[in-house]
Amino acid sequence: MHEYKYLDRAAIVSDAEGKTGDYSNKWRICTVTQVEELKILIRMFPIWATGIVFAAVYAQMSTLFVEQGTMMKTNIGSFRIPPASLSSFDVISVIFWVPVYDRVIVPIARKFTGKERGFSELQRMGIGLFVSVLCMAAAAIVEIVRLQLAQELDLVDEPVAVPLNIFWQVPQYFLLGAAEVFTFVGQLEFFYDQSPDAMRSLCSALSLLTTSLGNYLSSFILTVVTYLTTRGANPGWIPDNLNKGHLDYFFWLLAGLSFLNMLVYVVAAKRYKQKRSA
Repeated sequence: MHEYKYLDRAAIVSDAEGKTGDYSNKWRICTVTQVEELKILIRMFPIWATGIVFAAVYAQMSTLFVEQGTMMKTNIGSFRIPPASLSSFDVISVIFWVPVYDRVIVPIARKFTGKERGFSELQRMGIGLFVSVLCMAAAAIVEIVRLQLAQELDLVDEPVAVPLNIFWQVPQYFLLGAAEVFTFVGQLEFFYDQSPDAMRSLCSALSLLTTSLGNYLSSFILTVVTYLTTRGANPGWIPDNLNKGHLDYFFWLLAGLSFLNMLVYVVAAKRYKQKRSA
């Protein structure tokens, strides 16, 4: 490996160690294998970090998507649809896209790429990040329609649901499920295949760590947005009465962050060097 040559010094025996013959202090000298494994982890880090923003987008399914749904029409006759139950469409989307990906998309992609899996793990993750941008854009458009309807019916000052069917949210849940199939599965495959042989379990766990960090990032963004938009006695983007707020702005913000994250990912993926096969 020609990258990170400065790390090679960790495997060089110093004069002091050569005289004493004591090589037991791992903080002073490492094996060549340990140095090369560290290089692999460093190269994987930018790819891993871009998954945090995606996880922040994914966190909206159980938070602001539900809040948005509570301000929409949830009744079909006498039956009321719990807003949180629409997350089942994410599951339906995953069930739909897994066989479609394996049976339809992969054979078509294989003809163009010549790869057995159709797409590489990095390409699969990139597609998922792009779909996540579409997901947040769909959520923002639904919120724009909902707020326009609230204004037309003079419901802006009333904390009540507008007569817009909650099933308008289905596309954003469906897109999020598609992004999940591409990104999360691609992450697991990438970290398992590219991690050092002795660290595959740990690296697979690191891919799951992005989920928890994404939730923290989502909370941080929400806190900052609330602080900045409520100054000067303004209701802010996400007040208790969403009819007076601009939840669509928040969704557009996440769409923009997801797009920037995707650009960073593309650069990192192009610069990434695959691990040599044993």
